[in-house]
Amino acid sequence: MHLSRSVRAALAVTAAVTVLPLAASAHAAGGKASSSGTAAVTKRPKSLVIGIDGATFAKFEKAKMPRVKGLMTAGLTATSNLYANPMAPTLSGPGWSTIATGAWPDKHKVVDNSFTGARFDLYPDYATRLEGANPALNTLVVGTWGPIPSTVFGPAVDTRLGGVSDANTTTTAVSKLKTTDADATFVHLDDVDAAGHSSGTESQAYLNALATADNEIGQILDAVTSRATYADEDWQIVVTADHGHKPTGGHGGNTPAERQTFVIAKGTGFTPGSVRHDVKITDIAPTVLSHFGVAPDPAWQLDGKAIGTLTPDAFDALRPSLNTRVDELALPSTLKGWTTTAPTGWTIDNSAMPTGGVTEWRGWSFATDEFWTNTDLGQGRETNVRARDVFAVADSDEWDDKAHGAGQFDSTLVSPAFAVTGGASATVSYATNYKVDGPQTGDVYISFDGGPRQLLQSYRADRDAFEKLTVAVPAGATTARLSFRYTGTNSAFWTIDQVALTS
Repeated sequence: MHLSRSVRAALAVTAAVTVLPLAASAHAAGGKASSSGTAAVTKRPKSLVIGIDGATFAKFEKAKMPRVKGLMTAGLTATSNLYANPMAPTLSGPGWSTIATGAWPDKHKVVDNSFTGARFDLYPDYATRLEGANPALNTLVVGTWGPIPSTVFGPAVDTRLGGVSDANTTTTAVSKLKTTDADATFVHLDDVDAAGHSSGTESQAYLNALATADNEIGQILDAVTSRATYADEDWQIVVTADHGHKPTGGHGGNTPAERQTFVIAKGTGFTPGSVRHDVKITDIAPTVLSHFGVAPDPAWQLDGKAIGTLTPDAFDALRPSLNTRVDELALPSTLKGWTTTAPTGWTIDNSAMPTGGVTEWRGWSFATDEFWTNTDLGQGRETNVRARDVFAVADSDEWDDKAHGAGQFDSTLVSPAFAVTGGASATVSYATNYKVDGPQTGDVYISFDGGPRQLLQSYRADRDAFEKLTVAVPAGATTARLSFRYTGTNSAFWTIDQVALTS
């Protein structure tokens, strides 16, 4: 954010506050039962999400943060990257809106801190969705930055309170967690972001701010565990951030330090000490909803998924075998993030590819966001937020940066044979980000039982989405293969991920 401390305080004080207290006896149990098969012990689900504004995860190791590091030891840690322009800058408005709604900025339409054009009517915050599913739930939001309780979280939330400082926010959150029967709580702390703006992430002041936030988080966690009913409750704890900061201070751009964010989660289903690469901040909202037994309606078109439902795809299995740079000399020499070796069952047809070009991108490749998006900033690669972990990419622009034989980029990625049921319909699904900047084609084909390829989908304009395509399976067919053919002449790129075919 780029607001002065006095302005932030004024916003917090004047934030719209709605208090709709509910008696504890009115709450539905909504608990999780034991699977022992006899006397089921039910614990009531409880959720606490804590947001540290402007927290740069790369600095956690150096900072004194025993409480946050304790959560990491006891649960899941996952880092990931945000978008950047042209989707949205790395600002607090888009960041917190993405966390609260489970949708990326191209859907919720928050692209700055003014919230002009926001579509919270279509993509409301998760606490509002909880209230819609079960009005008896007690929802609580306490935030130092005024727009958190006044705008990002809507009026359906039972209690929305603004804090004039992080110390005040912490005191309020502690009091509410100790004295009320809050079911789903969101707490926002802001002072780390202020330190980032004033001093940058390389300063002792920034490390001190992280340590202070850790202490405040500890107070909030202690308030949870000191509850008289704690033994009968199933607490899900999540800590996250809306963006990072540059070493010299500030954010809004597309550098790795500004884009990196994280999800730390402790509770039922999170393996202690586990590290994942496929979790995004959009997964926080559906994860909280799932904890209360609320299944997202497909009509909501959320981008996130409950963390417990995420499963690795074939591309993710390549992570241990990824390579360091060859021709992409602007990247760190130790960064591993690409391969042209396809996973088991997948093949790459480069028979039409000219020789030469940038080694990493000669034909379809498999890469991580950290490697691919940072090869050349500001060319739209930062919008590839719907891919998870390792994904497939065809990038004629980067490939063309080194001399090559005559002809255009022309490569086809071919899937394994999927089982299908003849005479029925099948659904082809995948995440895609197709960006055009010159002569380029992208075509998806399907073939049954080794027969001729049939065109399933063509891309000739920008497309960033999770696709679901329905196809009729011929009578008697038992298998189907998908082919993704990309051609380009120094144009842009096409990414594919999470490919599935169900019948």
